[in-house]
Amino acid sequence: MYDLLLKGGRVIDAASGLDGVMDVAVDGGTIARIAAGIAAGEAARVLDVSGKLVTPGLIDVHAHVFESINRTGVNPDLAGVHSGVTTIVDAGSAGAATFGGWKHILPNCATEIVPFLHICQTGLATLPDIIAESSVNVSDTIRVASEHKGLIRGIKARMVSPALEIMGMEMPKLAKRAAKESGVKLMVHIGDTEKRYDPKVIRSLLPILEKGDILTHYFTANPGGVLDGNGKLVPEVKEAADRGVWFDTAHGRMNFSFDVGKRVIEQGVLPHCISTDLTVPGRVMTVHSMTEMMTRFLGLGFTLPQVVTMCTANPAKAAGVDDRLGSLAVGRQADISVLDIRPGDWVVYDVLGAGLRVDRAVVPFVTVKKGRVFTPDWGPRSWGWEPDRALPAGGPIRGGCC
Repeated sequence: MYDLLLKGGRVIDAASGLDGVMDVAVDGGTIARIAAGIAAGEAARVLDVSGKLVTPGLIDVHAHVFESINRTGVNPDLAGVHSGVTTIVDAGSAGAATFGGWKHILPNCATEIVPFLHICQTGLATLPDIIAESSVNVSDTIRVASEHKGLIRGIKARMVSPALEIMGMEMPKLAKRAAKESGVKLMVHIGDTEKRYDPKVIRSLLPILEKGDILTHYFTANPGGVLDGNGKLVPEVKEAADRGVWFDTAHGRMNFSFDVGKRVIEQGVLPHCISTDLTVPGRVMTVHSMTEMMTRFLGLGFTLPQVVTMCTANPAKAAGVDDRLGSLAVGRQADISVLDIRPGDWVVYDVLGAGLRVDRAVVPFVTVKKGRVFTPDWGPRSWGWEPDRALPAGGPIRGGCC
């Protein structure tokens, strides 16, 4: 007798080579069987997911859930299991001096959190983060990463003002040193929202990144992004991709442009991961959930299997947790996202207010984390999870909270 049976959904899992209507049986918090026609009588609980999409648990590889410690931290379960997401990589909300705050959060949420450690001692508790050279203490960063080996999976650096004006390229180099000596990855934020530093800095940054490191905000329109003044990818982008650097799109409040995304896609160096860069103000203003990001990428022309892979198998590898997450293989941890793909006519927006018309919207239906079942909490808008309705040609299109 299985604990749970998800019956009749379309299962997509590139890591396991699955794409078809199948049933998924869960027992003891692990995936027990995937096959067509598993009898309902073989499970203690059966959920009919006919017509729904069943995927490995969605992984948001860039969000901020240091709730109540940083003012921008979203409740982990609101961003996670109640939004269709089973695992969140917290992208450097805490630094060496504030990392202890996680002990108040990690035991009290169902969503799995994979923390990255900010190179700034105070993380994002202070904004701007780096205000002097003393904001960075490499020794303390390495010590904290070593003390929490297996929990901390990466070091985070932000290529923003005033950090680069104060420290220049020494800042990301110190972050890379801390990552190497700790045996973890480096994640680097690109795109300076203050628009104060030389946009050509991207050409000095990319050669620092090694196989397994993560470049986040790949679609940013801010200075320091991957496009040159003529809208062409700088050559170092292709070189980094060939080395095995992961490219993550991370929407956020100010670092996602449809125009940049389309130019990148046209030039053939595609992103590997989709993420939200979710924060409290961001959830109000620009982006609310991973499923909303999936809708954007369907609108950009990616196929459903591509989008699923960018939310599951690829972020699992990028975060270094693919030994147990990102796949529906039998025997793996039972992390499963069940999603509804709704046809319709909507508009989604980037941070610059540019609209993109979409004919499919991804909506969370049920989330399974380690065998436990969670249903969606309130949607990001009063009418639910779907984007803004498109109006007839010639009528105004309302941006809503986007």
